[in-house]
Amino acid sequence: MRFIRYFFLGAIALVLIIVAVANRQPVQLQLLPEDLAAFVPFAGSITVPLFLVIFAGVLGGLLIGFVWEYLREFKIRNDLSKSTKQVKSLEREVGKLRAKTGEGQDEILALLD
Repeated sequence: MRFIRYFFLGAIALVLIIVAVANRQPVQLQLLPEDLAAFVPFAGSITVPLFLVIFAGVLGGLLIGFVWEYLREFKIRNDLSKSTKQVKSLEREVGKLRAKTGEGQDEILALLD
């Protein structure tokens, strides 16, 4: 199983390296469109390799997805922990009632009690 995991991680690393080598050309990223940048003094731009833009986009999408899922399931996790406590208290109550009624004992011995 460990071999399969290492093979899969190696394959992903190889694909990422190939994508990075194939997309080395520089691209210019601008904060604002040119028409709007004329009115704003802080409109900046930066030149980076294209593979960095691709990898940053993938990483940003993953982070947004993780945060979105965490926030979506936050209420479910809290409700689940409350229901787990309720289930445990009900199990304790059922155990007390079974001990009181003699359930789980031999039927004849329960009749004698």
